[in-house]
Amino acid sequence: MESHMIQNVEAKNSAPKRLVGKVAVITGGARGIGAATAKLFAENGAHVIIADVLDEEGTKVAELIDGLYIHCDVSKESDIESAINLSMSWKGHLDIMFNNAGISGSEGMSITTLDMEKLTQILSVNLFGTIHGIKHAAKAMIKGKRGGSIICTSSAAATIGGYAAHGYTMSKAAMNGLMRSAACELGVHLIRVNCISPHGVPSEMLLNAFRTFDLDMTSEELNEYIGKNASLLKGRGSTLEDVAQAALFLASDESGFITAHNLPVDGGITNANCTMSFIYQDYK
Repeated sequence: MESHMIQNVEAKNSAPKRLVGKVAVITGGARGIGAATAKLFAENGAHVIIADVLDEEGTKVAELIDGLYIHCDVSKESDIESAINLSMSWKGHLDIMFNNAGISGSEGMSITTLDMEKLTQILSVNLFGTIHGIKHAAKAMIKGKRGGSIICTSSAAATIGGYAAHGYTMSKAAMNGLMRSAACELGVHLIRVNCISPHGVPSEMLLNAFRTFDLDMTSEELNEYIGKNASLLKGRGSTLEDVAQAALFLASDESGFITAHNLPVDGGITNANCTMSFIYQDYK
């Protein structure tokens, strides 16, 4: 067992780095999916800027990966612009923009009692924050004439109704449309624009959303629940690293001919009904 673990570590350390010399800005990079992705990007040779409103947590992640941290409220266009400008002053170019920041919101579950003020807050972060990120990243990438990869964190809720509240669902569905539209324009500059749609990832945001329904789960318990009830891969729940690996692929040159694509990281549930797999298992 010990020799096997040593071999795995050696293989990881000897694996070719896939983002050497590339500069990345990650919004919402202080924790969860963003932090996991920042660490993976750095391990693969990228220079990473963490852009978040969680100053203490974001600074710690930046120090850990030898990157930079900047306070950034994505709903404020000037904050996003400052984050992009930081990448330009630091390394002179921008190669990867990961629009990952998002909130689940609490605008109410029923369409009949929707709190429009809270709905506006959700859209200002999830949708307009993404617009700000694509806009200013594209400007920097066009100027740099190096191409680039813009990635946005969407959700399985954008594909199948009923997984989340109306505001969150709407914001993520609109993001997918924005991604495709932006990809059409920016392709001529060799800038790729894609989305990742996770499902059931045990992030702090999802755990907090469950707590609003008095479901106080640990990340391990949520992972187990997803593996049993919401995945074609029976017993296999999703992890932060699953999404980070998808982001690494879309950020790297290995996905150089992929754009205008929504990549589900969801155990197959948005493309197939997992009920039959459970029936087969029970029948056996």
